[in-house]
Amino acid sequence: MSNSVATRLTRPRQGRMIGGVCAGIAKRFGTTPGKVRLLAVLSCLLPGPQFIVYLVLWLALPESEY
Repeated sequence: MSNSVATRLTRPRQGRMIGGVCAGIAKRFGTTPGKVRLLAVLSCLLPGPQFIVYLVLWLALPESEY
């Protein structure tokens, strides 16, 4: 069970820029927050609801305990 807690998608309290969504996704998938942030910014150049998805994730994802 402890392994599922370690891989749970949460927003970290440390190392976040705005809401911590990109930092949480990076931590969950084992990459750097900079890469996820770059992908997020580049995806905003495409048509679609990326900004709304970010806001929903910001509200829906719990903060991590550390």
